[in-house]
Amino acid sequence: MQTIEQILSSYDADAPLAQASTIPASWYVDERIAELELRNVFSKTWQLVARADQLQKPGEFVTTRLAGEPIVVVRGSDGVLRAFYNVCRHHAAAVVIQPCGQAAILQCPYHGWKYGLDGSLKGMPEFEGVQNFDRAENGLVPIRVETWECFVFVNLDPQAAPLRQFLGGLVKRVAPLGISKLYYFDRRTYDIRCNWKVFVDNYLDGGYHVPHLHKGLSSVLDYKAYTIENEDRYCLQSSPMVSSDEDAATGATRKGDRAWYFWQYPNLMINCYEGYMDTNYVIPVDPDHCTVIFDFYFSDVSEARREYNTQSVNVGNRVQDEDLGICEDVQRGLKSRAYGAGRLSVRREAGEQLFHRLLAADLKGMPASTLAAD
Repeated sequence: MQTIEQILSSYDADAPLAQASTIPASWYVDERIAELELRNVFSKTWQLVARADQLQKPGEFVTTRLAGEPIVVVRGSDGVLRAFYNVCRHHAAAVVIQPCGQAAILQCPYHGWKYGLDGSLKGMPEFEGVQNFDRAENGLVPIRVETWECFVFVNLDPQAAPLRQFLGGLVKRVAPLGISKLYYFDRRTYDIRCNWKVFVDNYLDGGYHVPHLHKGLSSVLDYKAYTIENEDRYCLQSSPMVSSDEDAATGATRKGDRAWYFWQYPNLMINCYEGYMDTNYVIPVDPDHCTVIFDFYFSDVSEARREYNTQSVNVGNRVQDEDLGICEDVQRGLKSRAYGAGRLSVRREAGEQLFHRLLAADLKGMPASTLAAD
């Protein structure tokens, strides 16, 4: 059995794209790699946890989990957005148990301890006589939270760079698309029997699989003019759009001059067409499973557009169903003795190499500032 050091050293992050291979199969199936990712990747990167429209009014909150940690994000009565570990300081129960809502105070359902919207401890029933207890030191433990466009992110690492610095050039590249002017419409959640990296790899193959797996989507993309650009911690895949009636539903709901597919390390995708956006957020569960959350946004979410928007969501759902099967098949293949690692297409898979290089740098504890693909 290989040591974790041997597994990590088996990937050459310095190889140029023309000579590069993927990360080894063991990185997708070994429990130790999954645990290391929780500590070195998901506990130290900015992670999408909510939409800004969910947290506009005082007392509005959203709960989630990140790297195994329970989290609550809440808008304070002073208008400040804050995030905390959703763990009562008394006996560790979750203070807020609803997925979202609005409250004037946060009260633990276990023993009734109360916390203000600023995280301060406000009340402890039947706690008289307790000595050497400082209420000010027993509020909810804070977590860093920042917003960008219509998204709310948190970071468990108090030493991490600010969100916009982490996003780098993505901020400027996305700005002209006006995604904050779009309105949330629907959510779909998929539980997939594959490692989270398999899903990301599939997304980042530069459209390589689109003509073979997504016939409907392929009919509206100019595949030969498909481009891949890497910068900082993001990859932009983009393609001119073409008119087509080959697949009526896709042709009717995927419009505009150009399709924009952004991936932000490690696990966020933003897909944009004219008047449309969907986000894909990939959550690792264990080496063989991940959850992918799709949120759909449109420029018009009026009742008059409901049927059209629903049809558009269904097109996205069909594409995802096509991806789901192949991702699960890849996960099975990664366990075969016949496979160790694969080569990368110079024309198509520069984004996948950027992902693997960034991941390797985090897992090995190395700086990632010079890891843009060749």
